[in-house]
Amino acid sequence: MMFSYGDGWAWWQMSLMWVGIVAFWALLIWALFLFGTSSSREGGEGRDDPRRILATRLARGEIEGDEYRRLRALLKTDDGTHSDVHERS
Repeated sequence: MMFSYGDGWAWWQMSLMWVGIVAFWALLIWALFLFGTSSSREGGEGRDDPRRILATRLARGEIEGDEYRRLRALLKTDDGTHSDVHERS
């Protein structure tokens, strides 16, 4: 036979096979874990919530407090929950 190396597999061949099996299952479990955690992060409620984005911009210093309050009031009027918006020029 062409690929016959004695009576059976050598110890290193068996070891390599087991390392490959363990690595395969570890990678599969890791990929499933990443898929599960990324889908739960992205699919959460308020993912593109304008109020959250506005608060994040304020926290980063991209906008000032006055601008934050003006935009927050503007968002409330778009929702129909607040109607007296005073825009500043």
